[in-house]
Amino acid sequence: MGNLFEFLRNNFFHVAPILIVGGFAIAIVLERTRALVWAYPMNQQAHFFEKLRDLIMGDRLADAISLCDRYRSKPVAHVVREALLRAHQPEALIEDGLQLAVSEAAAKISKRTQFLSTIANVSTLLGLFGTIIGLIHSFEAVGSATAQERSALLAQGISTAMNATMLGLAVAIPCMLAFSFLMNRTNRLTVEIEQSAIRVLDMIKQRYYAAELEGSQDQKGVSRAV
Repeated sequence: MGNLFEFLRNNFFHVAPILIVGGFAIAIVLERTRALVWAYPMNQQAHFFEKLRDLIMGDRLADAISLCDRYRSKPVAHVVREALLRAHQPEALIEDGLQLAVSEAAAKISKRTQFLSTIANVSTLLGLFGTIIGLIHSFEAVGSATAQERSALLAQGISTAMNATMLGLAVAIPCMLAFSFLMNRTNRLTVEIEQSAIRVLDMIKQRYYAAELEGSQDQKGVSRAV
């Protein structure tokens, strides 16, 4: 550990870029973890859709929209709300609105996560760059040193080079692990959003056909009475 701190102190300008991208990675991981694990997922989603179905089939669209407003931070509720706002429009317009809402929600969910993969690659390359610089300095020092000093200078230079590689990998490996975890959460939420769009569209269609069937039955009753 002491050698690592000495390496950081003596080669600060070489390791500073790795430390900077590592700081960005930490900020992204913390923000995306909070969003994808706590902020965006909707707990008791089945209960939400059961209540939503009762409101829609009861022709209480205003109450259904108000229900979605309680979960404004949830992408699923946002997609459902956009569909309900278009419930009085033709089916094609409802589907267009849902596609837009789903694409917006998917973009919101996946933003910044891809940067972790880039940071992992960049930190690895920066570590290799530091390794090459360390080896160049090592061989330059050996070329101008005496025979007794060469072994010590060569060992010191190789140690510096390996520390640079280790630091780059120390940033890259956690970034790739976090990237895999966050992408798994992103894909799961994206599927939930797409399923919610299909479910709310199905509810709106059922409401429309139920109202149409009730209207035709009322018309038949009036005809018979006449």
